[in-house]
Amino acid sequence: LPLSPQYLLAHFFFSQSSGALFKTPSTLALNQSQHCKQLEGLVVSQVQLCRSNLELMQTIIQAAREVIKTCRKAFSDMRWNCSSIERAPNYLLDLERGTRESAFVYALSAAAISHTIARACTTGDLPGCSCGPIPGETPGPGYRWGGCADNLNYGLVMGSKFSDAPMKMKKSGSQANKLMHLHNSEVGRQSLKASLEMKCKCHGVSGSCSIKTCWKGLQDLKDIVLDLKNRYLSATKVVHRPMGNRKHLVPKELDIRPVKESELVYLQSSPDFCMKNEKVGSYGTQDRVSVSFLWCGDQNWVQCSWCGLAKAL
Repeated sequence: LPLSPQYLLAHFFFSQSSGALFKTPSTLALNQSQHCKQLEGLVVSQVQLCRSNLELMQTIIQAAREVIKTCRKAFSDMRWNCSSIERAPNYLLDLERGTRESAFVYALSAAAISHTIARACTTGDLPGCSCGPIPGETPGPGYRWGGCADNLNYGLVMGSKFSDAPMKMKKSGSQANKLMHLHNSEVGRQSLKASLEMKCKCHGVSGSCSIKTCWKGLQDLKDIVLDLKNRYLSATKVVHRPMGNRKHLVPKELDIRPVKESELVYLQSSPDFCMKNEKVGSYGTQDRVSVSFLWCGDQNWVQCSWCGLAKAL
């Protein structure tokens, strides 16, 4: 049976190995708890979560779909344009190794799953949750709390339980990679938390807006991905080395300081995405049109706004 992109991408939520949901038929109906056993690659805690929250699985699939869409759009003008994300489970070096691109995808995936769960609580699609709590602070004059807030806390708890479970298993890859993925996933959720804002709706005679009913809502995922893209551009290369009694990820060039909680980190340098090399996940930039010019064509001179290199096109 052909596999849908959302099932393939769901690998990022389920496992670091190549044996996760990508082998699941896209026609599998998740309406009975025994179906959770048929989802290959899930660790024990994920199977248990699946059994008790079947509706949650469909929400995760929706989140995977959003990751594909937002990632491709956000990087459409970059040398790496996120196209290799759809090759799951046959990842190439751009995502298989601990690269800057892998860091971004893990962060976006973690943010997307918690974002989608939080919104699903608001819309009533998940029976295990409802609207978010009413804020404790008193709104200003002319404002009142009401509506249905996005349930960020529930989204963060359930999202992290599910997506972080494989990295917390003892037999799930190198310790350095696990620490990197866990860190970047948390950066994604941190960006999501920062996007929570006050949203209001006006009430009043003839549109006077004398009273505003307000609630706390999350920004759209397309806004969150822009924040994560900026963190991707300024990501820090790290090494795994002893600090005290344990090994930690520390900046390679500035290893006298710990890694900042807000920065994306990566272990391996990225391939050269300007030249086509499908073995490393680069489809090249020949004939690709960005916002204002052709990348790596053969007619004019341009300067790469990302890498700073000038090239005769």
